Amino acid sequence: MTICRPERRQLQPPGSSSLSDITLIQILLANLALIAGSCLQGVAGYGIGTLSAPLMFLISPAFLPGVMIINAVILNILMLIRNHQSLSFRPVRYAIGGNVVGTALAAITLTILTAQGFELVFGVLILLAVGLSVLGLKPGLSARNSMLAGGASGYMGTITAVGGPPIALIYQNEPGELVRANLSAFFLFASLASVVALAPAGYIGMTEMTLVFATCPGVFIGFWLSGHLVTRLPFNALRPVILSIAAMAGVAAVVRGVLAY
Repeated sequence: MTICRPERRQLQPPGSSSLSDITLIQILLANLALIAGSCLQGVAGYGIGTLSAPLMFLISPAFLPGVMIINAVILNILMLIRNHQSLSFRPVRYAIGGNVVGTALAAITLTILTAQGFELVFGVLILLAVGLSVLGLKPGLSARNSMLAGGASGYMGTITAVGGPPIALIYQNEPGELVRANLSAFFLFASLASVVALAPAGYIGMTEMTLVFATCPGVFIGFWLSGHLVTRLPFNALRPVILSIAAMAGVAAVVRGVLAY
């Protein structure tokens, strides 16, 4: 399968993608990727970006960033409804402030990227996200750290749909209930901000919305499964596997971008 991509300026201007480029097998695989990522996020507070986005990029770049981000909106609405009683909004508001700046910078970046440049930036940011997770940094949950993490998450999340690692770093030592509630509130705002940034530039159109409709069942199934596994799934044991998958996708994207040049 070949995804038609423009060689100049915009990565995916309106009308550049076609549903005929996507096969039923790819739709099924995308749903499986979303089931895994949604279940993980329902348990740990984040994961749909770190796990599902790299897999969906390998299935077809047409799923990134728009389709993935709108599915994240759906998941975070479900997450916030389930965990709203544990929400502590004060630290979230600082992260949201940083996110606005990061998202705006990402929108500017996307307007100047070629298709090959997008793959290079996607790959590098994925590998950066993996590196942040592997380093084991333990910054505290403060106003400054929340703003910095929110900015980094907004930039990375808008371009790659993987905005979890920066913000997850400052919540890694917090109680699970607080993590799931606060991250779902932050990611909901961040995802909506990314949609606002991407839609006017033509990255979200009828093709993407049709693909969202075809893939969102994976989100609902994964979220439902997480309700049964939230106290049983050993997230720390799965972490190396998740990071390995993300790293492989990042390397593949960088290689594809380099070879295209």
